[in-house]
Amino acid sequence: MNGDHACCEGALAAGCRFFAGYPITPATEIVERMSRRLPEIGGIYIQMEDELASMAAILGASWGGVKAMTGTSGPGFSLMMENIGLGICTETPCVVCNVQRAGPSTGLPTLVGQGDMMQARWGSHGHYEVIALSPSSPQEMFDFTIRAFNLSEKYRIPVIIMADEVVGHITERVVIPPEEKIEIINRRKPRVSPGEYLPYHPDPDWVAPMANCGDGYKIHITGLTHDERGYPGMDEKTQAQMVNRLIQKIVSNRGDIIRTENTYLEDAEIVVVAYGISARSARQAVRDARAGGIRAGLIKLETVWPFPEELIRDVATRVRALIMPEINAGQMVLELQRCAGGACPVHLVSNFGGSVIHPAVILDAIKSFMKKKKGRIKP
Repeated sequence: MNGDHACCEGALAAGCRFFAGYPITPATEIVERMSRRLPEIGGIYIQMEDELASMAAILGASWGGVKAMTGTSGPGFSLMMENIGLGICTETPCVVCNVQRAGPSTGLPTLVGQGDMMQARWGSHGHYEVIALSPSSPQEMFDFTIRAFNLSEKYRIPVIIMADEVVGHITERVVIPPEEKIEIINRRKPRVSPGEYLPYHPDPDWVAPMANCGDGYKIHITGLTHDERGYPGMDEKTQAQMVNRLIQKIVSNRGDIIRTENTYLEDAEIVVVAYGISARSARQAVRDARAGGIRAGLIKLETVWPFPEELIRDVATRVRALIMPEINAGQMVLELQRCAGGACPVHLVSNFGGSVIHPAVILDAIKSFMKKKKGRIKP
């Protein structure tokens, strides 16, 4: 199946029973398949009037106790930003899949891009943390969608799947395991009586148990700065408590959230850091470099936000250079530079969208950089 369809099947396997969306290339196949599949298993599909309303609908469904999702591409992702911020502030679990295309504006609707990566991190206003995953195949679209739902339920947060047009449209074999072998995480429920319950009083891991509307607990939900009761608090102290919780529940659990797939790092002289469809080109380039006697390695970002700072800082002290291929003018490479901290050079290989970066282009960058940077590797 193609990646968009695999995303749908992953969502259903994770327990998604509500989808609100608006068709947009190259994510339309997600909307179409969910419109057929959800009624077959007692779920609900709604086509909304636009993407802003779609995001609002899945937040409401989630508070009603249903695992909920939407899918979109760049222009729709922009429209969703206000309500993604609402979901972060109200700590509402849900999943958003952005199948990226080349932009800005209408851009190239049917062609690949990776230009929404920083928007996923900073697209809404205020300060907060996010979780974003980046699949590079239909199989990962299935697997990562399940993981996205599990992370959203575990940490009470909208989780974003940052796919791209090629990953969404490429058709490959997808293995769907038996239901009993799929790990499913559901939101933590209150362990106190309704009279004692505070909707935003966190456990030691900074995540607050969540009661659904209709469970018999008193709930107040607002996008205003709010206290542990959920009531608005228009003061600096309440703002500090709320924002600190939004940050700490992600930052303090980075070890559980962040995943990378590392190849040949043990003896690598030069390391490629990549995500999405670009990671597949990078993997081939690293193999070709190894075949040519260059000790290249690969860090494939499965989790793009939070960024794997500790890993990058460590690797940067041991290699001659880091190379990042991106289908944009340079976005995640800026985060790579920040984390490398000057320990080694960081080089961008990119195009502006419309086509996949060929492995040969990445290999040429590896070879070129090796020629320029001959010398002793830091121990």
